[in-house]
Amino acid sequence: MQGRSSAWLVKHELVHRSLGFDYQGRETLQIKPEDWYSIAVIPYVYGYNYLRFQCAYDVAPGGFLASVYHLTRIQYGVDQPEEVCIKVFVPRRNPRIPSVFWIWKSADFQERESYDMLGISYENHPRLKRILMPESWVGWPLRKDYIAPNFYEIQDAH
Repeated sequence: MQGRSSAWLVKHELVHRSLGFDYQGRETLQIKPEDWYSIAVIPYVYGYNYLRFQCAYDVAPGGFLASVYHLTRIQYGVDQPEEVCIKVFVPRRNPRIPSVFWIWKSADFQERESYDMLGISYENHPRLKRILMPESWVGWPLRKDYIAPNFYEIQDAH
């Protein structure tokens, strides 16, 4: 089933993949990393003026990483605003996604956190550096293949 956003993108011949709807009826789309910045401007122009949140996750050990954007159309007098979820999947070897900081300023700390925890590099982000971990930290703690330094399993403790 295709939602309004997906139908609009199809009508204008913009490459994407519809991932259906979540349990709240929010449309979910997949966009390629190389198309993300040019497509990200479109929802903003059409009223999705609020980045509710951005997060990232490791899809599977050795697999892709995903950056997720929940966009909301905020309007006066509307108590049930329209929302859309956009997912951008990147390979873990060189995870690079264009930053949307210049479109939604609220992406600042959220993209920095995704960088810090998963190592996704957000191109053209003005302050992309570690925000939670010390600068000297090695690795990306939320990746499923991450091995904590100096960590010993309980069975090795005795």
